Amino acid sequence: MRAALVQLTVSDDPAANLPVTLGHVRDAVAQGAGFVLTPELTNGLSSSRAHQRSVFRHEEDDPTLAALRAEAKAAGIWLLIGSLGLLTHDADGRFANRSFLIAPDGGIAARYDKIHMFDVNVSATEVYRESEGYRPGARAVVADTPFARVGMTVCYDVRFPALYRRLAQGGAQIITVPAAFNHITGAAHWETLLRARAIETGCFILAPAQTGFHPETNGKGRRTHGHSLAIAPWGEVLADAGTEPGVTLVDLDLAEVDRARSRVPSLSHDRGFDGP
Repeated sequence: MRAALVQLTVSDDPAANLPVTLGHVRDAVAQGAGFVLTPELTNGLSSSRAHQRSVFRHEEDDPTLAALRAEAKAAGIWLLIGSLGLLTHDADGRFANRSFLIAPDGGIAARYDKIHMFDVNVSATEVYRESEGYRPGARAVVADTPFARVGMTVCYDVRFPALYRRLAQGGAQIITVPAAFNHITGAAHWETLLRARAIETGCFILAPAQTGFHPETNGKGRRTHGHSLAIAPWGEVLADAGTEPGVTLVDLDLAEVDRARSRVPSLSHDRGFDGP
């Protein structure tokens, strides 16, 4: 299986972002990719809840989702839409941060709502409270495809290894980690966390990312780390996209999953313990 990690620098305008994303997906297909992955919040990044409410749509009405589903069908590929910001019908009005796995017929094979919210104090000037605008998901997801079982996560989830262990023990061979990783925490932790999740689970980790400076209509904008990564089950970095937008290809040999797990079968070594 040839996979393609699409690295984006989106603005807060979904209509302007969509043609760029489609162009990268087509480029990936032209280079032989059968599984194409885009990053977290493929439709747009914004720190303004009011702006998000004005440009986000419900799943059934979202033009980015509709266009990417049509593109997957036209190309006959599997497509992971890393995530979209979507309106919900929740009483508190919070959005969903939802990842979609699209089948070659354009159907939605699986959905996953990001479980762990990015509520952090990165620095004195960079404070994030994702849970104020987005409501967390509550269900881990593993999806069947003809080439692998795919576990779905999003960005900040990567700091919670229990989720990844659950996905691997549930049969995942590939785990996706689409992200809009902060440029400060990314430089310090991104690669280390992804390699650790691959080693612990014996899975391929595919992590398409946002990169660079993301302008906002009414706001200062934000920076993301880039460096979309593909990690092998033994922990090797197979591909690193650097910091420029574009497409990074990687060929996956799923037999590596069995080889890694047979060498260190830690997924079957759980033991109960007491304390603290």
